[in-house]
Amino acid sequence: MLRKLLLIACLCFSASASAAIPPETLAPLAGDDMDARVEAVGKIGALATDEATRFLASLQNGGVYATPDGKLYIVADDKAIDAASGAAVAMPEGLDGIMVNNRLRGAVEDAMSALKMFSPDRAQRLAAVTELQKSATLAQAPLIEKALGKETDAEIRSLLRLVAATANLHAPQAAQRRAAVEALADSSNASLRPTLQSMLSQDPDQSVRIAAAQTLQALDSRLARTEFVGNLFYGVSLGSVLLLAALGLAITFGLMGIINMAHGELLMIGAYTTYLCQLAFRRWMPDALDWYLVAALPAAFIVTALVGVALERTVIRWLYGRPLETLLATWGISLILMQAVRTIFGAQNVEVANPAWMSGGVTVLGSLVLAYNRIAIIVFAALVVAGVWLILNKTRLGLFVRAVMQNRRMAGCVGVSTARIDMMTFGLGSGIAGLGGVALSQLGNVGPDLGQGYVVDSFMVVVLGGVGQLAGTVIAALGLGEANKFLEPVAGAVLAKIAILIFIIIFIQKRPQGLFAMKGRSAE
Repeated sequence: MLRKLLLIACLCFSASASAAIPPETLAPLAGDDMDARVEAVGKIGALATDEATRFLASLQNGGVYATPDGKLYIVADDKAIDAASGAAVAMPEGLDGIMVNNRLRGAVEDAMSALKMFSPDRAQRLAAVTELQKSATLAQAPLIEKALGKETDAEIRSLLRLVAATANLHAPQAAQRRAAVEALADSSNASLRPTLQSMLSQDPDQSVRIAAAQTLQALDSRLARTEFVGNLFYGVSLGSVLLLAALGLAITFGLMGIINMAHGELLMIGAYTTYLCQLAFRRWMPDALDWYLVAALPAAFIVTALVGVALERTVIRWLYGRPLETLLATWGISLILMQAVRTIFGAQNVEVANPAWMSGGVTVLGSLVLAYNRIAIIVFAALVVAGVWLILNKTRLGLFVRAVMQNRRMAGCVGVSTARIDMMTFGLGSGIAGLGGVALSQLGNVGPDLGQGYVVDSFMVVVLGGVGQLAGTVIAALGLGEANKFLEPVAGAVLAKIAILIFIIIFIQKRPQGLFAMKGRSAE
């Protein structure tokens, strides 16, 4: 008899434990009170069980039905499952579908998103918690607390505490709201500002208002620091792009005195060469597609250098010492090159995708994302500058280039082939422009007009830095990049450009030689 009683007790306990979702939690969904239905969805999500996930997914897809007595069933493929017990049952009579409007659908989506906090995949949990930082609600608070109790990862636990505080900002108890506000003092989430400002002026509890003021001040200070660091980084990034675009011009214009209006089209040719390398890898070496950029660098340099050599040998060699004719001729060449690209590739932009190792970014200071492609461009610009300096100062070619540019007649008298050095120098400057085109292809789409937006900026960088001065070009490019990024939030992109242009005009009026004056015979 005792054994039978124990068996019956165990069976009863097992039956009660197997109830998928408590019936009293499901009951409001069969009613008409929308607030109660939304609250019920939150409670179901807080269960964080497989049955709760299945029920919410069925509700989201319109697969939940109710009987006249208020019981809920999941119906799929002409089979019915009791939502409360999770057991398969015969198809009940009088089933009526649960209507899901936009508000209830939003609550279901929030609950489904929050349930990802229990995923075994750390990356998925981190993504779910990060997303919840933007929109955590009081209804999700029980589920967040449950996830916090189960989470073992230190980084995710720290974020979950902030998410729990965000969810409790609208708690009915003043003490709970105040604790939530104080917990958010270390947050960097800018989306909290409207809520905190509202609490600062409307919350009935004075202690909550004081805490909101303190947290808002701390948040604004942290956001200001984050914005400053972000502007600093993106200013260096923009400066690196300008440097890559202007470095070739610093050789052709700064050292040779050639006003090359086709310099932007050399950037464009480098970008299209990158696009062709991507297509070649995609067709013949798809397994190595992420490394197409490694092949594109020498290819772009060689192609644009050959184009530059061809231009110098056919047109520019006859125009040395005639700047106006050079400007007009190279402007015509730029139009020819753009039309040739339109004829070959079409007028529409083409997409050059970032390799996998350059996609995404690293998060610093809580919310600032430093893109990998921009970090790569900064490093690449530094390497190109170092390479150009080595070529000009530590190689035989660089010695001949400096000799010809400083005193052409004397260099010719000692046996230097000045015409050959002119050709190689222009080819070097053109090849560096091609490398700049590779970098530009990683920041946006590639089109026939790609280089047009960088010609004026490149000339400004070279003139401001000092004609023929590599160090001046570097400082001018980084300075203009930083000035752009710090002026844009204040004055807007257009006014920032105008202000910088006015500054350069005034600066050149006062110091025509630029930041660094050229020394030696070339200065004469």
